[in-house]
Amino acid sequence: MAHYVNNKTLYIHMKEYKEKLELSRQNEEEPPRIPNYIGECIYLICNKLAYKPNFMNYTYKDEMISDGVENCVASVNNFNPEKSNNPFAYFTQIAWNAFLRRIAKEKKQTYIKHKNFENIYSINEMDSIFHDHKNVSMGMNEYSADVIRNFEEKERQKKEGTTK
Repeated sequence: MAHYVNNKTLYIHMKEYKEKLELSRQNEEEPPRIPNYIGECIYLICNKLAYKPNFMNYTYKDEMISDGVENCVASVNNFNPEKSNNPFAYFTQIAWNAFLRRIAKEKKQTYIKHKNFENIYSINEMDSIFHDHKNVSMGMNEYSADVIRNFEEKERQKKEGTTK
């Protein structure tokens, strides 16, 4: 079975790129452009990773892939072929971490939306009490309450250092 990224070929390209990069540094020239092959491999790694069961059901998968590609490209120059001959694992780990950061950002945004919804509901409820309105159009639902409770609990655990 053929792999979607050949690690040995990627390693050879990374080694050649690092040699060109080092030469450009020694000559105080502008760094070379990342070769297309390396860019294509990075894209394939991020794209395939997004379809693993850990990540495939998120609605912001495209943002995760974009973050992964961006982080990998930013880290190309940090790969050291003398310490590792596995650029596939290197880029996969960078993309994995970028995906986790995106998920955390999106969860925080979801929390903020639901918390705002809760606050609007509280204001409308108070308004109906003080102005004798019979009809409050919005209400907190169980899903919103769960989102808020779970996020706040994880934040509390982080502060206490008891994250599960």
